[in-house]
Formats: sequence, C-alpha cells, structure tokens
Amino acid sequence: MSPGDPMPDPSDLLEWYDRHARDLPWRVPPAARKAGVAPDPYRVWLSEIMLQQTTVAAVRDYFLKFTARWPTVTDLARAEDADVMAAWAGLGYYARARNLLKCARTVASEHQGRFPTDHATLLTLPGVGPYTAAAISAIAFDRPETVVDGNVERVMARLHDEHQPLPQSKPVLTRYAEALTPDTRPGDYAQAVMDLGATICTPRSPACGLCPWRSDCAAWDAGTAAELPKKSPKKRKPTRFGIAYLARRVDGAWLLERRPERGLLGGMLGWPGSDWGDAPFEAPPIRAEWKALPEDARHTFTHFHLRLSLRTALVPMDRTPERGEFIPAEAFSPDDLPTLMRKAHALASKG
Repeated sequence: MSPGDPMPDPSDLLEWYDRHARDLPWRVPPAARKAGVAPDPYRVWLSEIMLQQTTVAAVRDYFLKFTARWPTVTDLARAEDADVMAAWAGLGYYARARNLLKCARTVASEHQGRFPTDHATLLTLPGVGPYTAAAISAIAFDRPETVVDGNVERVMARLHDEHQPLPQSKPVLTRYAEALTPDTRPGDYAQAVMDLGATICTPRSPACGLCPWRSDCAAWDAGTAAELPKKSPKKRKPTRFGIAYLARRVDGAWLLERRPERGLLGGMLGWPGSDWGDAPFEAPPIRAEWKALPEDARHTFTHFHLRLSLRTALVPMDRTPERGEFIPAEAFSPDDLPTLMRKAHALASKG
C-alpha cells in the first residue's frame, strides 16, 4: 500500500466486530455498549495488566478469580501483599503483580478510587506504560487513542505490505494504526483490530477470505500475508544453573522463603536456594541430610533458560532454619507458588 492508495474503512471493521466480537469476561459486548452500558475501568485495567506477554486463555481464570475476590480497585488496594502475590502465582512476570498493588493503592488514595480518563494522567500510575494507558483511555472511556499490541502490528504490517522487520518497524506500524483510529466508537474499534489479529489475521494460516479489510490489504494483493510481519533474528538464550532445597519437617510443614522484592520472581514464595549462574555454590538453608534428585527443574525466562538441581530432606521438629520459615501443611498450597517452584515441588513429590 503506497501513498494515494485507498485506506481501509474503520466502519467495515466495526460492522464485522458487531457480529464477531470475542466473548471475554472483561469486555462489554458491542450491542450492550451501544445501549449505553459503560465498561468498568477497573476491569479494563486489570485485564490489560494481566494480558501483558500472556495469552487470553491463560488470563481468563485468573481474571475471574481476582474480580470475584477483589471486585473493585478499592478492594484490591486494601488487600494484603502476600494474598495478591499468591493469587497471581503461575501467571508469570511478577513485577506486574507488585505494580498492580501499587497502582490500585495510588488510584484509591490519590484519585478517590476512580481511574483517570486521559492518557497523560494514566501514564503517571505505577506499571502503566503508553500501550496500557492508550488501551484504558480508549476501551474504558471511548477516547480516540491508538492501541497497538502484537495483533495490531501484524494487521498493520499486512495491510501495508510492510517488510521492515520488528522491532525496528514498530514506529511505522504505529503510524499506520494511528491513521486508521476513528473518532467514532474508538473503544470498540481498538478491540476490533485486536480481535481481527487474534481470530482472522493470525500469525499462521491467516483466514484472508473472511477478513473485512481483504480488498484493501496490500499483502493480500502481493501474496505475502503469511510471511508478515518479518522479525529480526532472536539472540540465543544462555542457560543458567542453580540449586533449590526442599525441606519438609516431620509434621508436614515445608520450608519456604519470600524472594527479595527486586529481581526475578520478586516478592514470591519459593524454595530457598543458591544464586543462579554458571556454577552455583551449595547453600543449604538448614542442617539436614540432603538427597539430590536425579531430575532438574527446568524453566525458561525472557532472557535465559534455567536448570535447578533439587535437594530434598526430612528434618526434625527442633531444627531451626538459617533462612526462610516453615509453613504448616494445612496452610501450604503449591498453587501459591510461581511455576518454577511448582515444578520443583512436583518433582520432589514424586521423587
């Protein structure tokens, strides 16, 4: 698509969305929105934070659990940190959970429990970046902000047959998206473009025959849709190593420690262990006869792979740990642990 070519009509996409909008628990359907039902900014914000680098399928149950337990931003602001971190366990990227609490408390204390409506003020909230601010402003308050996620980038790259690879092409793809953002129903439009990318203009085998913008798509004309957007080669991830110690007292209590606020898995409960690096040192948290398990717990983070060697021990009642504290069996649930620590527990339980 070059200058002077006809632009796709946002109204065509909105007509498609009115018929095919995804049913999502945080979304007000288009018919209800037309009838005057306004989205809850709290639910929009919560969903957008949860959806960062996470799929809709993974987020759905967490969202329902959070909103059942904390139905308003004020309820969440009053929650205990440990309760929120435990409820978030398994969703990953735990800095989001810490910022979630900070943001809820800021909205409750500085904005009388109401989310700001404009992009600039939303950007002052903890954990809210340009994308999230645009999404809240558009979806919750129907402001004509340009919302660009991975789905939207893919749609724009194909509409314009843009072959410059990501992430270098992000600015130009954002300009394409901005040129199409309408003043009419901008909240529904933002969700419509994301739905188009998620259900029709998919990464593999796009269903171009069902696309409301097919006649205006330069990549469809060129036969290049399936190869776009192009991406720069990813750097190879290194592998780090560590040791985790799973100690259980004779009464069934498990020895756990809360990780430092900063860093990976910050603020989460986990098994005491060594640093993660090339050659970790043994660092048992309590005196015991440790048994090495034959299988490592393996996990992949954004920038590296991790292999945790596991040690297990049964310790007497009178033994005092150097680090961490024993959690009684009735108060312990593997579901309160991040995914890596759950993997370690599963291996220790079968070993």
